[in-house]
Amino acid sequence: MPDLALPAKVPQQAYRPAQSNIPNERPVRDRIKQLVKDHVATRNLVPPMPMAELREHAVPIREAAGVLEIHDEYIAVLINNESWRDTLAQVPYERRLLLLPKCLRVEEHCPAPFDEFGLLCKECGLCSIQEFTAEADRLGYAVLVAEGSAIVRSMIETGKIDAIVGVSCLNVLEKSFPHMEAAAVPGVAIPLLQDDCINCTVDLDWVWDVIHLTSEDQTYRLDLDALKDEVKSWFTAEALDALMGTPSDPTALIAHDWMARSGNRWRPYLATCVNVALECDGKTNEPSFSDDLKRLAVAIECFHKASLIHDDIEDGDQQRYGEPTLHAEHGEPVAINVGDFLVGEGYRLISELSDVVPPATKVEMLRLAATGHVTLSRGQGRELIWAQNPEPLSAKDVLKIFREKTAPAFDVALRLGALFAGTDGQVHDALTEYSESIGIAYQIKDDMEDFTDGGDSHDLRDLRPSLLLAIASKRAKGDEERDLVEALWKKETRYEDVQDEIDHLLRERGVVDKASELKGAYEEQAVRALRFLENATLKGLLRRVVGKIFPRTLIEGYCSEFEARNAPGGEAGASSSG
Repeated sequence: MPDLALPAKVPQQAYRPAQSNIPNERPVRDRIKQLVKDHVATRNLVPPMPMAELREHAVPIREAAGVLEIHDEYIAVLINNESWRDTLAQVPYERRLLLLPKCLRVEEHCPAPFDEFGLLCKECGLCSIQEFTAEADRLGYAVLVAEGSAIVRSMIETGKIDAIVGVSCLNVLEKSFPHMEAAAVPGVAIPLLQDDCINCTVDLDWVWDVIHLTSEDQTYRLDLDALKDEVKSWFTAEALDALMGTPSDPTALIAHDWMARSGNRWRPYLATCVNVALECDGKTNEPSFSDDLKRLAVAIECFHKASLIHDDIEDGDQQRYGEPTLHAEHGEPVAINVGDFLVGEGYRLISELSDVVPPATKVEMLRLAATGHVTLSRGQGRELIWAQNPEPLSAKDVLKIFREKTAPAFDVALRLGALFAGTDGQVHDALTEYSESIGIAYQIKDDMEDFTDGGDSHDLRDLRPSLLLAIASKRAKGDEERDLVEALWKKETRYEDVQDEIDHLLRERGVVDKASELKGAYEEQAVRALRFLENATLKGLLRRVVGKIFPRTLIEGYCSEFEARNAPGGEAGASSSG
């Protein structure tokens, strides 16, 4: 395999509570957003609507969400956004304005000057303004980093803008809406979660969704959660019997039970997403799910579940999905055999797809699955050989193991879905790059869950290659810290015996923050892998899938500037008042 290329660094910001008139918890905001979507569709609301009308519609949504009356204005903004969504999708990117607030910048380090139109970003990489503006420029947007209803009014009056995508605080949005309503200009505005111009935050993935919104993406209305539930429904005991055949022996019974147990089903979900995107491209009808597609999804999960069985045995894990692992329940010989059985079942299901799938495509599917198995086994073997004589590993060494152990399963899933839809090589190249980044980010996420006790396994406790430990090796200060980390690497001490010291080191040396930064960078790299896909439907769907696998909450910037300092010619930099 080619040498691992580390991703470009992305801005990292800290959590900050939302202001009182915006729900603080992201799940609550997501719930409100879904209720708004349902309400607008049910009532067939037609924009433009004045703020008074938007507030009237906010009341039943607020009551359904169980939030306070103080949140009505926030809900009204989301109603306005959803009512304009389809209209915005029809507007070409080059006829849109992206309006960003200056308070997303890192003020104390920002080198960018101001002119009469706002901030002139220097692309220093310290904040997300650069990420937004670079992508918007590439798509063809007009971009301004400025604030205030006067800017909105003046841009509308030029007649060169047919739609506005904005990020701003609620009080500015309220003042801007009358101008947009009077001109009937489609406007979708993502509210900042604070309005004090200090460390302002916004729901990042909501902004990306709107920036990329286009009618060419035939799945932008698709409910990804409903699609996930659809895929999960293929793994009930009854559905598995229908797709795999009724089990007639003890091995098959155990295998079917294992397949029906808990799991994220990310890999069959990804294959289905690719297939849905390619099949829906250029069409407006709802996606359909053939038995062949379901069997392919089950085959992909067979491969994954088999690898989990074997991994649990090799790693000595006793818990999976909060229950005993298969070898803990039935013994290692039976578990090994069931794992082998599921590998065979996966290949059988692919080979027995109906004649709708051309023979050459089935051969390529089998070749792709076999190649993924070989790569995965090499990655697992690299770890097992290391475990015989453990030595400290660099972060890059650990990431290489992640690439070989985890990325192949995502690559196989995505590309099998593409093969099933009969797509070409350009798509496969992008999916391979995308899956590598997704796989590595997913494994980093698993490592970070070790620190929060959020996963079944625990690489620090079980002394397996850990990105956290690799970063700690580099950041340890003094002989005592370095000796502590090295002793863990060499399995000369147990994590349980030094947990307090190690956890303190991980916090003090910013190890978890660095791992989170790397995870975010690989997520961004996955999205970048899709940028030049010609299929807007596939690109849009897979970009949104990243947000489903790695839910994002906040983007944070720093802003404590006074209006006088924001005037043309004002100096950028930290204010003396902090």
